[in-house]
Amino acid sequence: MSKKIYYYAVALALLPVAPIRVRAQNEIQIQGQILIPGEAKPIWVSISGITGEALQVLQFDLYVQGFNFTNSEGAQFLISGSNNGNLQAKATDNLNKHVLVSKAYSGAALRRQVHAFVDEFVEALQRKPITKSKIAFKGESGQNGEIYISDFDGHNAQAVTKDGTIVAAPSWVPNQLALYYVSYKLNHADIFYHDLSTGSRRAFARYGGSNISPAVSPDGSHVAMILSKDGWTDLYVANSDGGGLRRLTKSPQDESSPCWSPDGKWICYAAKVGERRALWKIPASGGEGQRINTGGFPSPSEPDWSPDNQWLAFTSQTRGGFAICVVKATGGEAVSLVEGEDPSWSPNSRTLIYGRRAGGRYTLALLDVPTKQTKDISRIPELNSQSQPSWAR
Repeated sequence: MSKKIYYYAVALALLPVAPIRVRAQNEIQIQGQILIPGEAKPIWVSISGITGEALQVLQFDLYVQGFNFTNSEGAQFLISGSNNGNLQAKATDNLNKHVLVSKAYSGAALRRQVHAFVDEFVEALQRKPITKSKIAFKGESGQNGEIYISDFDGHNAQAVTKDGTIVAAPSWVPNQLALYYVSYKLNHADIFYHDLSTGSRRAFARYGGSNISPAVSPDGSHVAMILSKDGWTDLYVANSDGGGLRRLTKSPQDESSPCWSPDGKWICYAAKVGERRALWKIPASGGEGQRINTGGFPSPSEPDWSPDNQWLAFTSQTRGGFAICVVKATGGEAVSLVEGEDPSWSPNSRTLIYGRRAGGRYTLALLDVPTKQTKDISRIPELNSQSQPSWAR
């Protein structure tokens, strides 16, 4: 494979940004912020002086993180600036007239300059930035597909594989430019490890039966997966080099979609008993599984554990299709947010990427969980479908 992805990653890491500070900034304290799924009001922002592509990128970046737009009288924060080739931007707290960020950006594409400003703005509000993060997903142009990576908003997409076969379930290795995914490249459902910085890859799991649903531990040292090599579809864990394989479940239940707790101590998964699914968690070292209450939402599947350890996002089957839901990681009353499937948390534990069916095909969208604001990401024109997203953390 070409090393384009490697050079692309290096270019992002070395993105030059020239700062101009207008005044010293004091620390801003955000008090009593409680992120209740689906019940928060947006934070109102006014934008002036920024136009064209820069304005579009700025509005997108802010909207999917819980901001919305109004005039200067009704806004909590004022953003002003200009973008004549390069971006100059200032963000001010409208209540106390305190300047949060005031900089000039240069030396990179305008889109990246805007991303850099938005990251500094949300960091000033004591939030974790996301605009430089990556996503991976499955792209299809026919019966077969390829694994892709892109910026969080869908731009700068590149194909990781060029095998012309069935692929599924990309999973990032935390803090590395590497993926695990399922491919039929060798005419069988196998799990591959792919180092994107060098283009090298290797078969990671090629047991008899299916090898599916890889999920990497937070420290990158272990991989959970679903194997059917022993007759039942069960949850296994192996070292990142493929050794030390351990079976965590042993039952006629149909296990699927493992994900790790942020501390690496638990693995959550979906298990089907009869015609209904439920979410379970089991110690990563082995032991008894515990059922997670999802408040009556039917057939939960495809769980993903938020990086702050507070929430599980999952897919729930509805009469009309599927819905994205969230529930406390300890279980309880779940909240249905939007129609869709395959949720994946961003590093900020606030924004989700998910797949939604539109016009008979899948597209990817971003969801701000507290406000339920959602936006489609940029599509790749030659693909019929983009699905199964994974957000790098």
